[in-house]
Amino acid sequence: MNQLDFDGILMGVLVFGIIALTRWLCIAGEYWLSKRVWWGFLAIGLACIGTSLLVDNVLISSAISVFGYCLLWGIGEVIQQEERVRKGWFPQNPRHPERYQHAPSPNSN
Repeated sequence: MNQLDFDGILMGVLVFGIIALTRWLCIAGEYWLSKRVWWGFLAIGLACIGTSLLVDNVLISSAISVFGYCLLWGIGEVIQQEERVRKGWFPQNPRHPERYQHAPSPNSN
């Protein structure tokens, strides 16, 4: 029997972690920096995709590329996150109430 190759399983774990991380970055980025953080997501995402072309190791290159594409996907999520906060699904940053002019108050039902 040949030696088992765990690269696929490792890549799956990395992708799962990357998706979880970028989801958290979307929520935290909108909370602390507003939806304007999407510019950072765009720049870093494109840089990661470009960098992945220069890396020889397939596993590392794939992980960098997946992170870049998750950040690009996160642009839409960051923009939608502001609406989720307005609906009361996520907490709003009390230091910046002007972002959520039409947001319901937390105690209103």
